Amino acid sequence: MSEAGARRRDRRVYSRAHPVVFALLGAARRRDVVKVGRTVVVSGAEEYRTALTRVPLDRAAAGTTGGAVRELGGGGGLFDEEGGEHRGSRRAVAEGLGAAGVERLRPVWREVLDRRLAPLAAGGSVDLVPLARELAGATVCALLASAAPPQTVAEAAGAAAAAAVRAELPGLRSPFAARRAAGAAARLASLLGGEGGLPAVLAVAGVNTTVAAVPRAVAWCAGAGWWEYAEADGTRAALVSELLRATAPSPVLPRVAAADARLGGCPVRRGDRLVLVARHAVLADRRPPDVRDPAPPELAQLVFGAGGHACPGARLARAQLDDVLAALAPYRPAVVRTRVDRKAALPGWRSVVLRAGR
Repeated sequence: MSEAGARRRDRRVYSRAHPVVFALLGAARRRDVVKVGRTVVVSGAEEYRTALTRVPLDRAAAGTTGGAVRELGGGGGLFDEEGGEHRGSRRAVAEGLGAAGVERLRPVWREVLDRRLAPLAAGGSVDLVPLARELAGATVCALLASAAPPQTVAEAAGAAAAAAVRAELPGLRSPFAARRAAGAAARLASLLGGEGGLPAVLAVAGVNTTVAAVPRAVAWCAGAGWWEYAEADGTRAALVSELLRATAPSPVLPRVAAADARLGGCPVRRGDRLVLVARHAVLADRRPPDVRDPAPPELAQLVFGAGGHACPGARLARAQLDDVLAALAPYRPAVVRTRVDRKAALPGWRSVVLRAGR
């Protein structure tokens, strides 16, 4: 496969799992800001950053990340908090996911990698999706000091996110969607010791972004033949940044304006729904990953949000993908089979099977 082939394959996670949404967002990307009725689609990098840092947002509005947290978890989940409460939660999360916290967690996911990748050395195959799921579950359980089985927690977090997304989708949907979403969230909370709120939110966010990002990034790296960049310490960091930018694991952020504002000359009214397209803001749809000429850091970082809405797990995500690529590079693996996940909350693969190339 070629770099262009790797890009075409990655687009399948959108075109096959979410074809209508993918087409609509693609049509809107020609302008930095497009307003249709009370919905504002934001695709430009500066407008995206402004929406997150300068436009007051209703953190608990229905149909937003914070709204889902409050509805399913009872509140207190970082994404639905305001002011000092939000800053306090961010500080608590940052302590666990800062440089020292990441180094403390690193042996946890490295043990999963060593064990899960062992079949490659014997000529066998490895499916990256269950590997990423266990890696994410083990990391979350260690972060939360939970004794629950990592794979069970990861599966519950995936089910809770998928159910919540289905409950919020417009158009025809099951009358039991909201009940199923609440049930999935309750099961996850029970696994974490009966706690909803922040622990459940960290589990959902950590598991779903990891399971979406890692297999897509590795599949792209293998398809483009970039294992020499993954193996070299001097180029792997740039490769990690470019792959995360290009895959944009959380491609769309739904938000609601809490006050009147302007974005790129477009008037925004209080209560307008903001569809912030991270995938477009970081040019993932137009600029393929390029280790030799990577995107500027301030652009690439937007895949993790901005300002007070920046993802506190960015350092962890980069460290995990760095270790995954470094562990795989000596095998020069090739992708022998893929299958799109049509039910997951985030665009991703249901299966990515690798076999050593040498």
